[in-house]
Amino acid sequence: MGFSFWLAGLRSFSKKSAFSNALRNSSYLKKFQFSTSQNNLPSTIAEKCKTQFFSWSSSLLPLALAASAGSLAFQSQNIQPSLCEPSNLDSRKVSIGRKSSTEFVVKGIHKEVTQELIDELKAICQDNMTLDYDERFYHGKPQNSFHKAVNIPDVVVFPRSEEEVSQIVKSCDKHKVPIVPYGGATSIEGHTLSPNGGVCIDMTLMKRVKALHIEDMDVVVEPGIGWMELNEYLEPYGLFFPLDPGPGATIGGMCATRCSGSLAVRYGTMRDNVISLKVVLANGDIVKTASRARKSAAGYDLTRLMIGSEGTLGVVTEVTLRLQKIPEHSVVAMCNFPTIKDAADVAIATMLSGIQASRVELLDEVQVRAINIANAKNLPEVPTLMFEFIGTEAYSREQTQIVQRIVSEHNGTDFVFAEDPQAKKELWKIRKEALWACFTMEPNFEAMISDVCVPLSHLAELISRSKQELDASPLICVVIAHAGDGNFHTVILFDPNQEEHRREAERLNQFMVYTALSMEVS
Repeated sequence: MGFSFWLAGLRSFSKKSAFSNALRNSSYLKKFQFSTSQNNLPSTIAEKCKTQFFSWSSSLLPLALAASAGSLAFQSQNIQPSLCEPSNLDSRKVSIGRKSSTEFVVKGIHKEVTQELIDELKAICQDNMTLDYDERFYHGKPQNSFHKAVNIPDVVVFPRSEEEVSQIVKSCDKHKVPIVPYGGATSIEGHTLSPNGGVCIDMTLMKRVKALHIEDMDVVVEPGIGWMELNEYLEPYGLFFPLDPGPGATIGGMCATRCSGSLAVRYGTMRDNVISLKVVLANGDIVKTASRARKSAAGYDLTRLMIGSEGTLGVVTEVTLRLQKIPEHSVVAMCNFPTIKDAADVAIATMLSGIQASRVELLDEVQVRAINIANAKNLPEVPTLMFEFIGTEAYSREQTQIVQRIVSEHNGTDFVFAEDPQAKKELWKIRKEALWACFTMEPNFEAMISDVCVPLSHLAELISRSKQELDASPLICVVIAHAGDGNFHTVILFDPNQEEHRREAERLNQFMVYTALSMEVS
């Protein structure tokens, strides 16, 4: 979220870099407040930490910690041990993130924005800014998240260039005003909330393709371009960007959240597909994290540090992306199973067989029911797996036949596949619209989305145990899995105005999280 949520320390260099200086000099940088009474540290250790925290000239590693939502309260005296056993969660009264993740209203502290700052922003952005209440409310209340905030942005600005972003951030830094970068607003987890008001930097006007290097298979883009728009641009060149999160997601937001999608099983997540970034830091400095070279062992990997930082470390203004060749041929297959464990077992067996599937997606029977309602279809309402195989025509068909045999060995039925482009598009449309289909079952409810990932060998057990708990709940719960890499989501539909609904949704979420954590232990 905004830069007011910094907690960072960085090694000193004999010749400080722009990145180091920005971290140190930002007015939002919070120093550790060491206290022997609060931290239960021996006094000698605490004093040493106090005196040496910002003089690590001989250190090997920088410490950079950032909180991505709400003002950071560093309260180590309340730190609890890791809780990896799911069996007695209720008795422990544990809470994720120090507060209930189903808390309807996200609280904050509001500071009035001065007229001087507004005038400065007007000089920078001209007509590309607004104080309109409806526009500010729209930017302050995520459209796809149940969270609400006590405050909304005081100003929304629409920069058109990297230099404008830098000037905006410098002005906010001078006036001690929080900043929230804003992309495609497809987040379902409240990323774009502005609980402390401040300035919302909407990046959607910065959507140019700055350079395409066909022989190097990379592209340089501004952060406001959507991944779908980018792939439309790249298609005539026989190239594509392989990450596919929700429709409407922008490249900048995808970097900020380290997104993945259904193709991650083949191509990896955002961190694997970004070569370099340009970022405006908290004091307005502009840094470039790497060159376009595919390999470098020089210095810190600042690109990976920024990816997934959710706006806490900087505002992304330029992204260099790794591209892939559009596959020569693809086959999409779908099959049904009597139980969700059977479906998960086939996903595991497929990956262990050496098949290089580009997608392995699992839908439970509740999700299929939602799809039938939303699209007036008549699909069998049973656990379902969807695959995509790519390569040459012969290789894709060979993979399809191998997986068909695996399916038949695990109680699978109704194995169908499509090679026609329109038929394939229709099949994947079912999966892409899965979340919105869920709301047809409870149109007036909100959705809490869980997101857990375990080693692939534990996926079947995790989904089975979670499914038992979900089916016993009075709430409508849907399971959707990126089954090829051990990742699954649960959509929990609930009324955030009802306390019992919020508590039940939180209980289910915690059950799955801690069950997944327990499976990491070996």
